[in-house]
Parts: sequence; C-alpha cells; structure tokens
Amino acid sequence: MYEVTIEKLDNQGRGICYLNNKITFVKNTLPDEIVSINIIKETKKYNEAEVVKYLKTSSKRIKSPCPYFNNCGGCSLLHSKYEDTLIYKKEKLESILYKYANIKFDINIIPSNHNLEYRNKITLKIINTKTGYYKESSHELIEIKKCLLAEPAINSFIKDIPYLGIKNGEITIRSNYNNELLIWIKTKDKIKPNIPYLKENHKIVGIIINDKTLEGETSFIEIINHQLFTISYDSFFQINRDICSKLFNLIIKEITPNETILDLYCGVGTLGINASKNAKKAYGIEIVKNAVLNAITNSKINKRDNIYYMLGDVSVCLPKIKDQIDTIIVDPPRAGLDKSTKETLLTFNANKIIYVSCDPMTLARDLKELSTKYNITNIKGLDMFPFTHHVECVCLLKLR
Repeated sequence: MYEVTIEKLDNQGRGICYLNNKITFVKNTLPDEIVSINIIKETKKYNEAEVVKYLKTSSKRIKSPCPYFNNCGGCSLLHSKYEDTLIYKKEKLESILYKYANIKFDINIIPSNHNLEYRNKITLKIINTKTGYYKESSHELIEIKKCLLAEPAINSFIKDIPYLGIKNGEITIRSNYNNELLIWIKTKDKIKPNIPYLKENHKIVGIIINDKTLEGETSFIEIINHQLFTISYDSFFQINRDICSKLFNLIIKEITPNETILDLYCGVGTLGINASKNAKKAYGIEIVKNAVLNAITNSKINKRDNIYYMLGDVSVCLPKIKDQIDTIIVDPPRAGLDKSTKETLLTFNANKIIYVSCDPMTLARDLKELSTKYNITNIKGLDMFPFTHHVECVCLLKLR
C-alpha cells in the first residue's frame, strides 16, 4: 500500500500520481487528494492503481448520485461538479491540440442544458438474464436498474427487459423527442417477447431481432431545430439532442448562399441537411446502407431537393466528386480521417472545412496535416457527453 498525492487528471479522467518516478493512474480521484492505493497493474512504463482509503478529499468532490459509479466506469467524472468537468474538458482539448499539433487556442466549451438524462441511445449486455454494462476494461457484468445518463423513456424500459425473454445477448434502446422507443436485440436465443405488455406500457415503434423485424417499424422520427430526421435502428445519430441542436447552429452560421457542400460520413444526413438550407447544392457520403436510405428520406421530408447521396467508403467515393466544392463538412468516427482521404481532401481546395470530432487525439493529428493548406480560425468544444471524459469539438478551417 502506498500513500500518494494526486497531481492532475489524465485524458480519461483518471487521477495521476508518481511512484518511484513512474506515472500511476488512479480512478475515482481528483487533483490534490491524498489517498492510499494498491497497484492493480504494473507495466514498464506505467502503473494502474485503486484507492484503498481517502486520506484527504478535494473540496471539489461531490457524492456521486449513481450507485454503480465505483464499478461501471461509464461516467468517469460523476464525482465532480458539472462546472469543474467543463474546465477539465477545456484544459484537455487545449493541451492535446497544443502538444500534438502545436495549435494554441482559447477554447470555449458549450455546456449541455441537460447534464443527466441526455443519452437518446444506450447498449446493454444481457448475461444469464441479468442486464447491465461491462465493468471498464473487462467482461464482468455490472447489473443496473437505471442509467442516470439515459433519457427517462429508456430508463422506464430497462425494468421491463425481462419481458423480452432474452437469456444472453445485447440490446440497444433508442428514444426520440416524443419518448418513443426503437429496440434492437442481438441474441442467439429463441425468444418469445410479451409484446402486448411492452406496447401497453411503452411507446414502442419497433423491435428488431438480429436485423429482422419482429414488431412495428425499423426506424422512427427525430426532430432537431424544426427539422425531421428518420433514424434506422442501426444508423448513427448524435447522442445528445440539445448539443446536436447547438452544433447545427454553429454550422449553419458558416454556410453562405450559392455554396456547394460536401458532407462526409453523413449518417442519416443531419449536418448536410441542416447546412443545405443556406446552400445551392450538397453531396453526402456514407457507408451504412440504412443510413443512406434514411438520408434520402430525410432530404425529401425536409424539402431539400439539392442534396445527392453516395453509398460507400469515403476514401473510395470522394475522388468521384467532380464539382467545385466550397465547404466540406467532416464528422468521422473516433479513428478520424484515413491518409488517402486527407490527401484527396487537400486536392479539392475547398474554401472551408468544418471538422466535427469526438476524439481530440485524432483531431490533433488530422488538423496538423490539414493545416499545411488551411488556417484554423475557430475551435469550439461541445459537451455532448456530460460527466464522461469525452468531448465533442467543431473546428473551422479556411483555405490560405
């Protein structure tokens, strides 16, 4: 057992201290706390430790409202005041961008109006009829009855998951603006859900099992900023409705009339449809078939006849675009942009690139390469994932 002082938080929200000059990560700690720890993992470069006893706690610590906080690991900052988590995310973003891309910016973090009950989608594991999340970095199930990050309609359904009759599998629950639910089940079990009971107690739009429709529809409608979006059970959509609305507002401000827009990794078309309201023409590229079908529907229901979609990998489809592009919107997965996509993007010489990112590390890598041709003129953080270490970021790049 060792007595240590926590110096700061790392990029995953863990406390950092040093033992014999070796960096040591300690979960559920805050800067300036003094704790007794046990080493639970030791490598040549670092240690991981757990708290045995708190000898001095931070004045900024709060009692976590979540009964699963010490085990689940899903909301790594739920022992902090909300305003302190925003400071942490600001410092994290600024530090990563400066360290890895030499970008120095005073970054404002836009808070979420709801810092709990904001997630419109969660995925739970089911093992031997017990439902929950995996403990962080393990396959140990933490059984839960409620997730404080999930919207109320989702939480109300969790207690009734046994009525689906699943012994082992996985369930993704989505909710929309109207508290309707879309249920996607992956299981090898032969199940007989009690559908009458479930529909009597919840607004269920559809139940899909292993990509086959069991009940109702495979998609439902979401509304953001008076725009309607059809979302399939397996399509990407922003997890936090409030922050999604604020993201829309940031992007639409940068679009001027007569522009041609290219929306990469477009999902169900959200960012491109929002931006195309002010544009002459738009293209969207997406690899998930259902998402592209959603995007085509969404462009029609929002009366955007100036958008054209391509189904396929961005790196393959991108060279096929022959129009002069004025603004490129990119919202890639956590892995960021691959090398060939970045190289092709730079050949477009678009006046602006709007880069939306959920991973500061890959963002820094990509901005460093894109800045060979572009000036970074604005960076804003958005708290898409309150009380977790994750932070969304939107960057405006302008051609030199």
